[in-house]
Amino acid sequence: MNLALELDVNHLFFWDPILFKDTPFALNRVSLLMIVGSLACITFFWLASRKKSMVPKGMQTIGETAYLFIRDRIAIDVIGPEGVRYAAYLTALFFFIFFMNLMEIVPGINFPVTSRMAIPVFLAILTYLLFNFIGFAKQGFHYLIGTLFPPGVPKGIYLLLTPIEFFSVFIIRPLTLSVRLLANMMAGHVLLTIFFLFTHEFLVTDFKITTLPLGIVTAIVATGLIVFELLVISIQAYIFTMLTAFYIAEAIHGHGDESHDDTDHAPVHEVEGLEATTTAA
Repeated sequence: MNLALELDVNHLFFWDPILFKDTPFALNRVSLLMIVGSLACITFFWLASRKKSMVPKGMQTIGETAYLFIRDRIAIDVIGPEGVRYAAYLTALFFFIFFMNLMEIVPGINFPVTSRMAIPVFLAILTYLLFNFIGFAKQGFHYLIGTLFPPGVPKGIYLLLTPIEFFSVFIIRPLTLSVRLLANMMAGHVLLTIFFLFTHEFLVTDFKITTLPLGIVTAIVATGLIVFELLVISIQAYIFTMLTAFYIAEAIHGHGDESHDDTDHAPVHEVEGLEATTTAA
């Protein structure tokens, strides 16, 4: 059995412009898919809201359930009652990421838009600007002081803790937000591509009786990976949105200030731990 599989990773993520080549408005496959995903997200909520009824049904039920989940289980649970005013942003963020990720398992597309660095970076910068703006708007200069010098810490520890907090909050956060989403979607895309290439090689290109069992096995594995990726797609959108809510909550209530909690809120490191578990899986 002689396999002649060649995989150029560049072909998985980089394409030449399709429209408006050699202009500032050049569009390649990634740009077009981002537009398609955005339109799909807008269409979903338009269909859910175009026929408003006191007793929701059909798409209205799905849309309202989706919004209420983000509002109640993320915005309010994490931020508190103030979270209602940020529910719209968090909902838009969640479903934009979800629809961008979902393209990975759509037949004929099979590409997650968030596996290109520009998209996660843009979303991370947007969240970074938002929670810092909220922090300064709500707390003024005390936001910076409270972040760099958390209360209840021995003064000598500030020599070590203050630089760590500065880099963690003001430099590392947008980087980790973007890389987390990018790395998971890139890994899933490459993995699915490899197994589907093997399936095509065993069952089509180099089909033999001896390769048939291997082709069936790789096809089954690829199908299972699609189901697994659907879970990863949802979790990545959830994690990004949840961390955004935690950062907003911290900006509103103060760095390390637990006094605003009326309910049990998981700390940020627990959410990141959940994400690390899904990545390892």
